[in-house]
Amino acid sequence: MVRVLFVHPDLGIGGAERLVVDAALSLHNKGHKVSFLTNHYDPTHCFEETRNGTFLVQAVGDWLPRKIFGRFYAFCAYFRMIYAAFYASLCLSRKEKIDIIFCDQISIGIPILRLAKHNPKIVFYCHFPDQLLSAEGGYLKSMYRAPINYLEEYTTSLADSILVNSKFTLRVFRETFKRLDVIPDVLYPSLNTNFFDKMQQEAKNEEITDIPSDAFMYLSINRFERKKNHELALHSFKLLEKSLPRNDWQRCRLVIAGGYDTLCTENHVIYDELAALVTELELNNKVILLKSPSDMEKIALLRKSQCLLYTPENEHFGIVPLEGMYMSKPVVALNSGGPTETIVHNSTGILCEKNSEEFSRAMCSLFKDQMLCERMGEMGRKRVQQKFSFESFGNKIESIIRELLDGKTKKN
Repeated sequence: MVRVLFVHPDLGIGGAERLVVDAALSLHNKGHKVSFLTNHYDPTHCFEETRNGTFLVQAVGDWLPRKIFGRFYAFCAYFRMIYAAFYASLCLSRKEKIDIIFCDQISIGIPILRLAKHNPKIVFYCHFPDQLLSAEGGYLKSMYRAPINYLEEYTTSLADSILVNSKFTLRVFRETFKRLDVIPDVLYPSLNTNFFDKMQQEAKNEEITDIPSDAFMYLSINRFERKKNHELALHSFKLLEKSLPRNDWQRCRLVIAGGYDTLCTENHVIYDELAALVTELELNNKVILLKSPSDMEKIALLRKSQCLLYTPENEHFGIVPLEGMYMSKPVVALNSGGPTETIVHNSTGILCEKNSEEFSRAMCSLFKDQMLCERMGEMGRKRVQQKFSFESFGNKIESIIRELLDGKTKKN
């Protein structure tokens, strides 16, 4: 049995959180002892596996500020993670031996985690370089970010093993961290398909209000953040009104279901902007904006929908297309980033350039051809089962951990 501690900044709902929970679940299923340490944890805004007793979850440092005068988010996030790292090293590791520490998103804590008793091996999972997520800004921001960016690169290099979530992120990693001579391993996120199968059975009788039984439903699942580009889905959906006969257009519905954290100002702002855009486009009776759907609600929405829309540009990986494909839904997504590695164009979905006209044409073609929808759905489910299986995901994590503990893994 290996003792694994996952250190994550905010154990809420999102693609990064889904990955670490799945990684923890795969190790738990193999008989290892797994626990979480996080800066923030809300039992009402999290994945089921973290609140049903499967894992011990401990939150520390949530009293520390998330921002100062409405700014300095990165500084505060780094400081909060430093606090968690000291807690892991000076408190948790003294109570019980920790063999592996799996941290992700923020690397600043890695040198502090090395102070832990028994010298645990450290795995760092890079979803995407943090400095690129905060690249916009003027001269003052560049001065503020300079030391943070340097520390990100330096502390990342101190991990015993570095993983990335896609070949796209691998390329960006190497272009960004030019001083590092390490080549990370690609560990694609996966789906806990057993969990999906179980939830499908339970969601059979789940009602979706305001959606007619004969509706053709487009579904977009993503947090209410600007980078998720929900406006593309709304503008593309509106263009269907000109492309379809009136009776067909009457059947169309769009549901945008997104993670919504009451503590996140951006979630409030984007939700309100989208609600205003729905009104401006005169789509109030055809579009539903749904905040933080539960797992049951999300599965029910996927079951009810005919097509999944995925609108972020240059998404690092994107777990949602896998969820849609496993549920036998064709996926319309932008031809960039991680979706180019998960979606096979014209086979499991349609990859589009970033404009509402092309996106809408793809949506229209699927509406008009039910056989195409079904064929893409079948191919998508097979692709997830063959290439992104939970078993393969778990076996790769297990092999990485075993190699680390055996001293076989070394940086390239």
